[in-house]
Amino acid sequence: MGIIGFIIVGLIAGFIARAVVPGKDHMGVIATIILGIVGSFIGGFLGSLIQDGPADLTASGIIGSIIGAIIALLVWRQVGGRSRV
Repeated sequence: MGIIGFIIVGLIAGFIARAVVPGKDHMGVIATIILGIVGSFIGGFLGSLIQDGPADLTASGIIGSIIGAIIALLVWRQVGGRSRV
């Protein structure tokens, strides 16, 4: 997958993850793309663990990217990515 593919999948996965997870996130387009790309690698890692393959940090498809982006967003919130007022 080329860089344009990463950006497109990252944008779609990040947008869907932000729509699925309740709560307000103050992220721009670039942060949403980064969320989706990170989610793609998380999804690829989880997929390699499930399939009994080597634990590689590789990119995954759109479904794995969405699942990984949801996980990344939840972890980001728990670590303190948003202000607690």
